[in-house]
Amino acid sequence: MLSRLLPAQGPARVLTGITLVHTLGQGLWMALNAIYAITVLNLTPGQFGVGVGIAAGVALAVSTPTGHLADRVGPRSVQIWSFIALGPLTAALLAVDGFAMYVAVVSVQAVAYSASRSARMAMVAGLVPPEERVTVRAYLRATSNVSVSVGAALAGLLLAVDSVAAYQGAVVFNAATYLATGLLTLLLPAVPAQPARPGPALIVLRDRPYLTFIVLDGLLSMHNLLLDVVLPLWVLDRTDAPRWMIAAILLTNTVAVVLLQVRAARGTDEPSAAARASRSGSWCIAVACLVFSLTGDASARVAGALLLLGALAHVLGEIRQSAGSWGLSFGLAPEHAQGQYQGTYAMGADLGKMIAPALLTWLVIEHGTLGWIVMAAGFALVGAAVPAVTKWALRSGKAAADYVAV
Repeated sequence: MLSRLLPAQGPARVLTGITLVHTLGQGLWMALNAIYAITVLNLTPGQFGVGVGIAAGVALAVSTPTGHLADRVGPRSVQIWSFIALGPLTAALLAVDGFAMYVAVVSVQAVAYSASRSARMAMVAGLVPPEERVTVRAYLRATSNVSVSVGAALAGLLLAVDSVAAYQGAVVFNAATYLATGLLTLLLPAVPAQPARPGPALIVLRDRPYLTFIVLDGLLSMHNLLLDVVLPLWVLDRTDAPRWMIAAILLTNTVAVVLLQVRAARGTDEPSAAARASRSGSWCIAVACLVFSLTGDASARVAGALLLLGALAHVLGEIRQSAGSWGLSFGLAPEHAQGQYQGTYAMGADLGKMIAPALLTWLVIEHGTLGWIVMAAGFALVGAAVPAVTKWALRSGKAAADYVAV
């Protein structure tokens, strides 16, 4: 049974265990981050939002350079030291006194976190054969969903206690998971560092097809905010469905990703197949938006049934689009620069997360059914463009291992 739920023994299974520990702390902290800042550190909601925004901007700015560092130094070293640094940097939140100090701490945290993220994906590229990378990435995502859910449940217990000591204990726990993740990385074999090559260091910034793919992928990734942000507001403000439908939809999504993500990733390691998966996933998401648009004027029972149907269409699109996205991120990147390419790839999803809450909420809450239809058309059109961009990348030779920018 364990062998069916986990990848084969070796580096992939160790990577899965590391992800399990890392995302457990993340799941806990995502649920408590704002509470801690406002309740314990006495920041205003506005100050918390500004601090998070600055940290996100820092992470974006250093994502490509830290990925390049992983290529040059070796991703295992970067992952070890970035996670070990995140331990005391997270614990430093216990000593924060005032807004300026909070911004300084979370900004330095963002640098270390960006480095760890780029290094993790470079480790996958360096330790796993090309034909197995997307499958391993799928295992990591399924594991993340389980672990984040457990962390969120632990956060619920701490919220029930609702004391400063409980929230400070969460900071310590999160810091400990970072340290443990760094130490567990020692169990992985080292990936050789890449020597310097002639030409510009950050070649990904001149790879126009890859950058175009990142923009498209970032726009598609906005669907990840549909169930977390947009749909709850829609259910509460525009439908007669019971409020508990929000939890039912999120639970359905989590369970489906855990059960189906690995299967949905099969056959998407090759770029052309990955592009088709990304396109078909975007079309499923478009169908989900159209189904959601029908719930506004429906009775409570019909709206509930349609919401679940839309959630199923959405999760099918999510797991296919994710698999296609991973296949392209690895398959279109030269092997000697996987770190900087994976770091740059992560920027697309980050930008999508920054744009999605305001844009998608404005479409749906302000424009109702029409907003859902516009959203569906947008996802379908962006997804349809992915195969063409993939052909451009392959035809231009930008995905070749010995790529040198002109």
